[in-house]
Amino acid sequence: MKILVIGPSWVGDMMMSQSLYRTLKAEHPTAEIDVMAPAWCRPLLARMPEVNQALSMPLGHGALALGERRRLGRALRANGYDRAYVLPNSFKSALVPFFAQVPQRTGWRGEMRYGLLNDLRVLDKAAFPLMVQRYVALAYDKQRIQRAEDLPQPLLWPQLKVSDEEIAETTAAFNLTDHRPIIGFCPGAEFGPAKRWPHYHYARLAQMLIDRGYQIALFGSAKDHEAGEQIRAALDDDARVFCMNLAGETQLEQAVILLASCQAVVSNDSGLMHVAAALNKPLIALYGPSSPDFTPPLSDKAKVIRLISGYHKIRKGDADQGYHQSLIDIQPQQVLDALTPLLAASEE
Repeated sequence: MKILVIGPSWVGDMMMSQSLYRTLKAEHPTAEIDVMAPAWCRPLLARMPEVNQALSMPLGHGALALGERRRLGRALRANGYDRAYVLPNSFKSALVPFFAQVPQRTGWRGEMRYGLLNDLRVLDKAAFPLMVQRYVALAYDKQRIQRAEDLPQPLLWPQLKVSDEEIAETTAAFNLTDHRPIIGFCPGAEFGPAKRWPHYHYARLAQMLIDRGYQIALFGSAKDHEAGEQIRAALDDDARVFCMNLAGETQLEQAVILLASCQAVVSNDSGLMHVAAALNKPLIALYGPSSPDFTPPLSDKAKVIRLISGYHKIRKGDADQGYHQSLIDIQPQQVLDALTPLLAASEE
């Protein structure tokens, strides 16, 4: 069986989609799974053994580009796909499998995709509260799986593998070869400051960890670099040398390897949080307005800290620098208290 997946466009969603690929391979061991996704996803897909190949989606996130999607689909006809799974909910994401004439095209209804998808599922959000459940449910006949409780348990969570050789080479390249164990911080968030734990809290936690003999590595995109510098600036002068700001300095592939080198990770609700979970790192995940009831870290080694309930769709909070009060209220000592037993367990 040959399977085409139209993958998500965000790091966290791409990581959670691996549960679908793992499930499909468990159900159909000889299946070949190709995933079409933005080119930046390739480092993640390359570490998923279930994926046969990553196909580049050359179009931007918002572009309809009907003619180009028709061309892409027609070019894929020669691959002879038997099934397609469309993970984004947009109309345009269903066009390529339609033009590729894939016989069975599966996905949730989304933007009225009648005809484009011929195995159309109507989502009951209460029946499948987690995004990962919604992905995995697509692997099964819709008559068989009516709610999350019908899914075979346990779900096959995302798993990324990194070799010791890769870790040694990459940590050396970024001068992370100090004898101090590394704690990774992911202080950024894609959609505004409301999902960010304040930089001054990160700085206080970093100071306490450095005083305990750890070093800190800050991860994120180029737009998170300033937040990293704010964290470093708030440290004692003699501690700053043990806190390296790698935000914007690494490719995604390098960030994955360096996260694998960490003793533990502290993160906002972000794509890198899901990467850390898939690497099975001890993880403290800090949530504010966004909800772990939909996209929690999928790991037994993860602990979520959140002080409010519900989902609040805001990108900027009312507090200074756009922070949200619910994240301000999470104190560094509380995070350290949650992190300490995870560190102890990982060091045994």
